[in-house]
Amino acid sequence: MKNQGYPHDLFDGRPVIGILNTWSDLTPCNGHLRELAEKVKAGVWEAGGFPMEVPVFSASENTFRPTAMMFRNLAALAVEEAIRGQPIDGCVLMVGCDKTTPSLLMGGRLLSTCPPSSSPAGRCSTAISGASASAPAPISGSSPKW
Repeated sequence: MKNQGYPHDLFDGRPVIGILNTWSDLTPCNGHLRELAEKVKAGVWEAGGFPMEVPVFSASENTFRPTAMMFRNLAALAVEEAIRGQPIDGCVLMVGCDKTTPSLLMGGRLLSTCPPSSSPAGRCSTAISGASASAPAPISGSSPKW
């Protein structure tokens, strides 16, 4: 990771936190996770960790045929191997829809060395008179206000 420009002092024993992100332009319910991942990174830095974003498989009911459900286990396996194969001490699972949430939780639960925390950050959105109206879902551990 040093060859990517990270300074030597970051490798001082601080925990490496993997941010496993299902963001994709092809997965509408996860489209906002790109921006949210930056906020998660800032929080990891603030807490004294070393955040590393890792892309993981994402399936959308809108684009996968005949159904995205067929790919749930593939996504879980991809997450499990990403956690197992990368030098990370903890992880945050960035999910946003009813297919990626169980996939990432299934993949993450198998690894006791890296207990996952989930950020179910999906949102319901619609257009009212041409204007976007959306309601963000709560981050894990918080209670909804709506």
